Amino acid sequence: MLSLRMKGQAWPLTAWVALAPALALVGLFAGDLRAQTTPSGAVVGRTPVLEQGKTLLSLSASFGAARDPLRGGLQWRVYQERAQPDGSHQLVAESKEPMPALSIPDGDYVVHVSYGLASAMKRVAAEGKPKAERVQLNAGVLQVKSLLGDSALPPNRVSLAVYVPDRSGSEARLIVPSARPGDVLRLPEGNYRVVSTYLDKESAGSTGAPGAPPNATNSVVSAELRVETGRLTEANLRHHAATLTLKLVNSPGAEALANTSFSVLTPGGDVIRELVGAFPSLVLAEGEYVVIARRDGKTFQKTFTVQSALDQDVEVIARQ
Repeated sequence: MLSLRMKGQAWPLTAWVALAPALALVGLFAGDLRAQTTPSGAVVGRTPVLEQGKTLLSLSASFGAARDPLRGGLQWRVYQERAQPDGSHQLVAESKEPMPALSIPDGDYVVHVSYGLASAMKRVAAEGKPKAERVQLNAGVLQVKSLLGDSALPPNRVSLAVYVPDRSGSEARLIVPSARPGDVLRLPEGNYRVVSTYLDKESAGSTGAPGAPPNATNSVVSAELRVETGRLTEANLRHHAATLTLKLVNSPGAEALANTSFSVLTPGGDVIRELVGAFPSLVLAEGEYVVIARRDGKTFQKTFTVQSALDQDVEVIARQ
């Protein structure tokens, strides 16, 4: 287990990264070998009788110079090397088989293989006799889990985004906009920034701050990670947040008053969320907040503190 110190954005973060050898990926990709489409010209499980002027092209891919071929997650495409008048290259064959055998006319081709967001190309000459080609991929796998305390957050309560740092500017390039914890992310070797956003439950009458994704909370953590060829990188991103239920009451412990509008703000006055209802709920990152309740033309407010993983009711007293 390799321990890394990760950078948080606005809230505390602890992340661990473990790298496993490529052998661990074999079991991970066993599920990729589901129903495969067999393209025109693809041969599965038998040796074809080739027509004159055709070549049997057997393809496989590996992580770098590894001896073992990849067993799933691949998309193969074979294009004519010569460009057409419009500049495009004609697609001759394609397959999702991990190691397809394709019958193609003799000629010069470019073989393209994609593995998630990673890809590689190789020029191949088909000359009328069986030919086997191995394509090397500089790629690995990233899996992220998001935690609250020591418990994993449900996948539908988290949105993960993956960015590639841009050396030419301060802005990182978004390459995966909305993954879920546990998703298998196949990426080229390199450095990435992963951002985990804790999502609210659906709440009637709830609106996010301007520019915020639907149901996004202010509990956002990130980590700088590196994906290496042939290795599985695992990261645990820990949120520090809690679920709060807002109530406007005439006295402590009394019944919540209906038709109430709530605004949740930072101590500096920035609006985080606006909600409507008798007792709406929302997720907030650890810290101090101000809630303003409005009802029948009157305004009431309260300052409160959020502690990680400590869900609570926040009662605003309607003082006359």
